[in-house]
Amino acid sequence: MKRSRINEIMAQADQMIRSYGFVLPPWAYWTPAEFQARASAAKAVIDARCGWDITDYGAGRYDSMGLFLFTLRNGRLADLRRGGGMCYAEKLLISKQDQMSPMHTHVIKAEDIINRGGATLVVALYGSDADGNFDETAGGTVFCDGLRRDFTPGEKLKLAPGESVTLMPGDWHAFWGEGGDVLIGEVSTVNDDETDNIFHDPIGRFAQVEEDAAPTHLLVSDYGTWLRQAL
Repeated sequence: MKRSRINEIMAQADQMIRSYGFVLPPWAYWTPAEFQARASAAKAVIDARCGWDITDYGAGRYDSMGLFLFTLRNGRLADLRRGGGMCYAEKLLISKQDQMSPMHTHVIKAEDIINRGGATLVVALYGSDADGNFDETAGGTVFCDGLRRDFTPGEKLKLAPGESVTLMPGDWHAFWGEGGDVLIGEVSTVNDDETDNIFHDPIGRFAQVEEDAAPTHLLVSDYGTWLRQAL
């Protein structure tokens, strides 16, 4: 993805987020130079990979297959393993109209996906086989706003604003906006985007960036390059 396009998506996303009454934390608006200068103070943010995340899954077709994410907070895997402490994460996402977030599941993470506003959020669901692999013949059970919902293979849940679905490891899912763009909340166990996303098709998790412009704000995938010497 071109950096100029990423900058544009950030500005549009911030406007949409604000329109629904949410405001990102102050460090979200730091310039790269400010982040470098304050990297030591922001070490917990950086280590947790909180911040801006815009992906086209390496396919170069962001409008048809992509996702905007902002990780607001993220816990510690060590706490999760010992069963106490900061075991949770929270994100805001934007799924544009007909923009696919492709079929995937997680090994560790359970998550609530919440339609926070906008159009209808469609979630396509499949179950797993005995080894946790994608099974096109398997349905399963999820909970929508705490109410049990059995699903058939490939069934599409349609979530209106205010509605949610709880997805457990092994629940294979893809999602997109129907009829317009959707602001999505995600509340989950500790999030590890480096290792815990298992995609049905062999695709990448992060975009390859073409530096045709200076970044307005850093992506989480920029931290290793831009902030390594500052820490």
